Amino acid sequence: MRYRTLGSTGVQVSSLCLGAMMFGKWGNPDHDDSAGIIRTALDAGVNIIDTADVYSGGESEIIVGKAIAGRRDDVVLATKVSSPMGPGHNERGASRRWITQACEASLRRLGTDHIDLYQVHRPDPETDLDETLGALTDLVRAGKIRYAGSSTFTPSTIVQAQWTAERRQRERFVCEQPPYSLLARGVEADVLPTCETHRMGVLAWSPLAGGWLSGRWHRDAADLSSHRTRTMPFRTTLSHYDLDVPGNRAKLDAATELAGIAAEAGLTLIQLALAFVTTHPAVTAAIIGPRTAGHLRDQLAAADVVLEPAVLDRVDRVVAPGTDLNPGDTGYAAEILAAPERRRRAVVR
Repeated sequence: MRYRTLGSTGVQVSSLCLGAMMFGKWGNPDHDDSAGIIRTALDAGVNIIDTADVYSGGESEIIVGKAIAGRRDDVVLATKVSSPMGPGHNERGASRRWITQACEASLRRLGTDHIDLYQVHRPDPETDLDETLGALTDLVRAGKIRYAGSSTFTPSTIVQAQWTAERRQRERFVCEQPPYSLLARGVEADVLPTCETHRMGVLAWSPLAGGWLSGRWHRDAADLSSHRTRTMPFRTTLSHYDLDVPGNRAKLDAATELAGIAAEAGLTLIQLALAFVTTHPAVTAAIIGPRTAGHLRDQLAAADVVLEPAVLDRVDRVVAPGTDLNPGDTGYAAEILAAPERRRRAVVR
C-alpha cells in the first residue's frame, strides 16, 4: 500500500480509501460481515475510512464505529454532512444550526470523541459560506473535528471557500471529494487543477463509475442490472444505468474497449480503473466502496499498480481527457440550471 500526504495537512493516508456507503441497508445489511470487511481493509494497510451521516440513514456510521473500536488511533476517520437526514426543513444543509447538531449525532454513532475529516457533502446555495466555515472552525477549536473538507463542489465554489477562509480567518477546506473515473474525467479540466493550486487533497469518489468498471458491464453482457438501482433511494441513480440514455451507451462501449486495454496490460479492469485515478498527481486517494469481501479483495489488488505511459495514452484515445461520457455522472448540478426563469433576463416591452 502506498501512502500520500493529504493536501497541506501533513497527515499520511493510504492511496486507497475505504468508502463505507455500501455498509448497511443500502448495500450489506449484515453488521458483523461489514465490520469484518472494514477490519480486513485496515489489516491490508488502508488507514482512511470515508462515510456520511446519510448513508443508510446513519447505519453506516454505526457499523464503522463498531469496526474501528480499539483501533481508532490508527484510522483517519472521515464523514460528511448536509444531505437530508429527516423530513424537517432544518435537518439538512450547511447552516451553523444543522452542522453543530449533525456533528454531535455523527460522533455518537461513530462512538468517538472526534472526527478527523468532516466534509460538506454538497454545496448549500441557501447558506453563506462564511456561516458554514465559521461553524466548522468552532468545531475544530472545540476538538470535535480535526479538519474540514468539501465534496462535489464546483471549481468556483472551491475558490470562493478558500478566499472566504482567508479573509474571515476561518478554517479552510483541506480537501475536496469529486467524482472521478475513466468514464467521468470532467474534473481534470478545472476541479483537479484548482485543488492543486490551493494545495488541497483529493479523495476521488466512484473510481469504478458505480460498477461500470467492475468488468461486468460490457457489450456482450447478459445481465446489465445494477444492485444500486434496487437499493439506493436516489431517483437520479436510475439515470446512471439506463441504456436509453446516450451517455450510458457510450459508457458501455468505452468499458468494453477499456477492458481490452486492461487485459493486454495484464490487469483486470478494476486494477486499470483504480490505478488510473491514483496516477493523477492531484489525487491523494481513490475511494473504494466494496459491498462484499470479494469486492474488497479485487479492489485491494490495485493498491500497488503503476500504469505505463503507453497504457495511459491508449486510455486517452477511448475517453478524451476532461470528458464526462454521461453529464449526469457529475454528482451535482447547480439549482439555477434547473430554473430557466433564473437564467433569463426579463423581457422589457
